[in-house]
Amino acid sequence: MTRIELAIGDITAERVDAIVNAANSSLLGGGGVDGAIHRAGGPEILEECRTLRATTFRAGLPTGEAVATGAGRLAARWVIHAVGPVWPGPGAEADARRELLRAAYRNSLAVAARLGAASLAFPAISAGVYGWPADDAAMVALETAAGSDAAPGLVRFVLFSERMHEEFRAAADRLGFDVD
Repeated sequence: MTRIELAIGDITAERVDAIVNAANSSLLGGGGVDGAIHRAGGPEILEECRTLRATTFRAGLPTGEAVATGAGRLAARWVIHAVGPVWPGPGAEADARRELLRAAYRNSLAVAARLGAASLAFPAISAGVYGWPADDAAMVALETAAGSDAAPGLVRFVLFSERMHEEFRAAADRLGFDVD
């Protein structure tokens, strides 16, 4: 049984087996969570990402996919880089893009399982600069984590603001989930 927790904080300080990076497809760092992880983790993460770009993901990591690197100077053992979709606005395209957001979570959980991670920390993928509405992002994240056979024993959502934490708490209540 997976325990799901919600926290407000800095994902780079999490003491879990793996943290998920809300990466862009270049894997070479960026703003928000991505930039914070690269800064805190040090050059080792960037070097592994450059190797992935030069070999496996020459065109970049596709949206919805996930891949792991070491965690450099972070307390975690691994960083799982997942590319979420950009919010397209309401409509039919949003439904298709929502499946890509679900895939980013699902593929991150599968990578964590392959690594043998017992604990995993997620940010709110796509809910920052990619503009995904917080309430919908929270529903997708929680449903996917709770419904995954690959989820580790502990899944913690480390959220960057009180407002985002409230959105995740409200989504958990709507879904009838017990979260810590």
